[in-house]
Amino acid sequence: MHEELENFERNHVWDLVEPPPNCHPIGTKWVFKNKQGEDGIVVRNKARLVAQGFCQKEGIDYEETYTPVARLEALRILLAFAASKGFKLQQMDIKSAFLNWFIEEEVYVRQPLGIKSARFPDRVYKLRKALYGLKQAPRAWYARLKSFLLKSEFVMGSVDKTLFLLSHGGDTLIVQIYVDDIIFGGSSHTLVSSFAEQMSREFEMSLMGELQFFLGLQIKQGLEGTFVHQAKYTRDILNKFNMGDSKPMTTPMSTNTALDADEDREAVDQKEFRGMVGSLLYLTATRPDIQFAVCLCARYQASPRTSHRQAVKRIFRYLKFTPELGLWYSSVFSLSLRGFSDADHTGCRIDHKSTSGTCQLLETFLVSWSSHKQASVDLSTTEAEYVAAASCCSQLLWMKATLSDFGLRFGRIPLLVDSTSVISVAKNPVLHSITKHIDVRFHFLRDHYEKGDIDLVHVVSTNKLADIFTKPLELQVEGVDNALIKGEIESQWTGLIALLV
Repeated sequence: MHEELENFERNHVWDLVEPPPNCHPIGTKWVFKNKQGEDGIVVRNKARLVAQGFCQKEGIDYEETYTPVARLEALRILLAFAASKGFKLQQMDIKSAFLNWFIEEEVYVRQPLGIKSARFPDRVYKLRKALYGLKQAPRAWYARLKSFLLKSEFVMGSVDKTLFLLSHGGDTLIVQIYVDDIIFGGSSHTLVSSFAEQMSREFEMSLMGELQFFLGLQIKQGLEGTFVHQAKYTRDILNKFNMGDSKPMTTPMSTNTALDADEDREAVDQKEFRGMVGSLLYLTATRPDIQFAVCLCARYQASPRTSHRQAVKRIFRYLKFTPELGLWYSSVFSLSLRGFSDADHTGCRIDHKSTSGTCQLLETFLVSWSSHKQASVDLSTTEAEYVAAASCCSQLLWMKATLSDFGLRFGRIPLLVDSTSVISVAKNPVLHSITKHIDVRFHFLRDHYEKGDIDLVHVVSTNKLADIFTKPLELQVEGVDNALIKGEIESQWTGLIALLV
């Protein structure tokens, strides 16, 4: 607590003033946290004074409080790129990041409990800089860091505004920002060291060395490649929901599972069910094998029943069997981009909407995937597949733009679908009688095919990787007992294990 207050004094965060007329000061509270490493050992005790409110002047809309945050697929792309180029990523943490920049709004906070001024107990603090808890705080910090990086000759990413790159000769330095956590690395040790020195001169920071633990992701960087997993998080949630001693299962969901509202069955604790589903959703950051099963269970959070809880518990039992499964990015591969899309027509038993499944790969390594219910009912299998392909196309275009910032250029990107009708609709605009009911916004798939951005390629049903994101499929994993597994998955999962290790 003393360290936090000393930071306030050193950074001139506030001034003690008489409250002006009609002043409504914001309250504050202390938040305490034990920061743990990947092994679960406490590495730091943190105390943070947090504002309990939001002050906003008239005429300022929500957009002005927004700050960019790195997407998880952007992190996976960076990890895959670094592994392919043979350099390791480093991590740094900015101390009291939000105290580094001024705020435009006039904000007053009450004196915190325990440190009230004896002489002026009725006075309030007027903030000069952003305080944790204010919605303006992340925006102010991002503006400060962005200004510094641009002055240091970095170039901001064209689509990812948390990505900054610096080129010097034939070398490149890459910086990825997630609020006050910064990941950086490059092909030149000199560039990396110089950046670390620049940051330490400009900000109070902790240089944490090689990237190993970030946002709950455990990252092992080696000569052969990079392995990303959430084994610690998996064990934590198994223990949290008393599933640590459960009987393991070899699949996340049975192939004959068909969930519906099941209103005749007994209701279960909604808070517990939502907690279980929410924990599993974050685990899908490195576990595409449970993506469909988790998203299917997530549809019933409003009124969960015993059948829904049983389905969720089966996923936990599968995690008990495969706690250290994760993503592998080899150091020896070329960065070619491709995508797969699939759809399960009228897959939802309640409203008969279809389920879209997509995945995007760099060579044979999975970096992005999704499974979600479509917004409207489709009148045909072709329409369902076409909507899914359009979703995959949009993600491929975002990835293409992001990778172009890394200096990679692509021609036509293969988008593999198992429906010849979708390919015909995209290539032949004359088929109006079949496609007139498809929403016009999905026809940008045809537009980008004609522009030469993507190439629609037919794939046989047995090789469509996106199938695992639309329905439960059988999975057999042998010998999952360590963090460096490189097994093979049979049946429909053939090829996906090249992405999972």
